Amino acid sequence: MIPSMLLCPFLKAETHKVYIWESPHGRPDWLKVGSTSGTSVFLWIYLIKQHNEDVLEYKRSGLE
Repeated sequence: MIPSMLLCPFLKAETHKVYIWESPHGRPDWLKVGSTSGTSVFLWIYLIKQHNEDVLEYKRSGLE
């Protein structure tokens, strides 16, 4: 009988460590929150602006 490790060497039984990080003092990092929210808002505004420009170009070229 062939050992299962020879058949599937990548299916080894391993133990994994899980780290749970607590936020320092239970307060959010407002600099990260602000920069993340600002970046998200900027990207959405840019995306909508780009979409509107593309729609106008499509209508101008008469490909409707």
